[in-house]
Amino acid sequence: MTHIELSLSPLEPIAVDPLHSWSVPVSSAEESCLVIDAKGLIVAASSSWVRLLSVEHHTELAGRDVREVLCLIDFTAAGNELGEAEREQIPPLLALTSKRPARGLLRVRGPQDTPSRTLDAVATPLWQGGQVVGSLSFFAAV
Repeated sequence: MTHIELSLSPLEPIAVDPLHSWSVPVSSAEESCLVIDAKGLIVAASSSWVRLLSVEHHTELAGRDVREVLCLIDFTAAGNELGEAEREQIPPLLALTSKRPARGLLRVRGPQDTPSRTLDAVATPLWQGGQVVGSLSFFAAV
């Protein structure tokens, strides 16, 4: 039997900006993912997220409000656009306001000649100094 001892020294807290820390891996991720800041502005989006939603090129998305980029619609046959209060309840934004992980379905209308998509979204808040500074979300087509 082998005995291993670990020496744990007190660690100093590291002041890391989680939005910056996640922006590089998200931008290069193969998974469909997105990072937004506390205001709902896009910090980083993966290429697969851009393809999944048929939105414009991801380099042009940084700094844009996720509510403006996504054309969120209801689940009726008519596919009516969601009102402001309903748009605030999508998982990436709900993770900001609830300060908890959020999951849900959302329906997005694509640009002309592309069908609407139903997506499963999972989001978690990103913390810094005891405050929620953004959220990290993953999406999958349903």
